[in-house]
Amino acid sequence: AARRGVEVVYQDLALCDNLDVVENLYLGRELHGIGFRLKEPDMERRAAATLATLGVTTIRSIRQKVATLSGGQRQSIAVARAAMWNSRVVILDEPTAALGVAQTRLVLDLIKRLAQQGLAVVLISHNLHDVFEVADRITVLWLGRNAGVFERRSTTQQEIVAAITGVRGNGAGDPPQGGESE
Repeated sequence: AARRGVEVVYQDLALCDNLDVVENLYLGRELHGIGFRLKEPDMERRAAATLATLGVTTIRSIRQKVATLSGGQRQSIAVARAAMWNSRVVILDEPTAALGVAQTRLVLDLIKRLAQQGLAVVLISHNLHDVFEVADRITVLWLGRNAGVFERRSTTQQEIVAAITGVRGNGAGDPPQGGESE
């Protein structure tokens, strides 16, 4: 998937607390020179440039340990890691689930910047406020099946909730009216 430009930011972020920002951005993809020596200056430059391009300004040093970062800053590092590898699609699994208001704002702004840079962003979220803020199109799955695709500008949160709970159908293969929801 990564070779085809698809990157995933998992809900648990998959960061190493004992490593610094640069080491996390390059984890498993380190730049090596002669004799397998790490190209630290090149990695630092590219890490700093990626964070600057994404507008991540709250991290005081790219050499600070990830363990010292807030939840929003950690999420920014995970998103930056996904964005810096010539990605075409970035899949974000519940990126704001455990964040406070200010940290959520930071991550939502970061998602908007990814889209502005031409990346396709797939946001998996149960938070409709977040979804309506950053999405162009909303796809609802109900019991593992497509319950509808909605253009954000022409739908309401009530319509999305109805699709999520299986209260409404959308044509062939509709979820049943009413019934249990997951």
